[in-house]
Amino acid sequence: MIPHEHVPAVKLPREFYARDAASVAKDLLGKHLVRVRNGASQIGRIVEVEAYLGPHDLAAHSARGKTARTAVMFGPPGHAYIYLIYGIYHCMNVVTGREGEASAVLLRALEPIGNIDGKTRGPGLLCRTLGIDRSMNGHDLLSDDLYIAAGPEEQFAIVERPRIGVDYAGEWAGKPLRFYIKGNPFISRK
Repeated sequence: MIPHEHVPAVKLPREFYARDAASVAKDLLGKHLVRVRNGASQIGRIVEVEAYLGPHDLAAHSARGKTARTAVMFGPPGHAYIYLIYGIYHCMNVVTGREGEASAVLLRALEPIGNIDGKTRGPGLLCRTLGIDRSMNGHDLLSDDLYIAAGPEEQFAIVERPRIGVDYAGEWAGKPLRFYIKGNPFISRK
């Protein structure tokens, strides 16, 4: 177990998230998602993400406007937007852009770094493994129990592909807004 005092503490500042979703998505690669539960920290390196650009992006939940479900996306950046798909899986997004833009980045896969005993290849699996559910919807990512920290400086190639599972989104389905670290064995699919 990694005691909380030995966890990466350099949280990403609010300004990091207050940019366009595609830029934030690429810059999240290699960062560490930290989940603190029962005095211990689970740490995963972010290796795969998808950007959702706001109401004009027909694949984004915000394309249908502000609803009770999507209200968090319209709020300030640096908060978690968590929803349930297929009635089983929770998915965690990071709200980006300016307040009212309703853009976000879906966390698709993590490489386990510490205290992760479960599958993290896929958005639903990583949430299940880290105990992230709708009760954390709107959670401030500058908190002490769920946040993203700067990882070590490293060089890697980024692969850009279309997002997964958005065939209904017309021309938006083929946009290369899924990003992952080339060659990483923990991505959800090629």
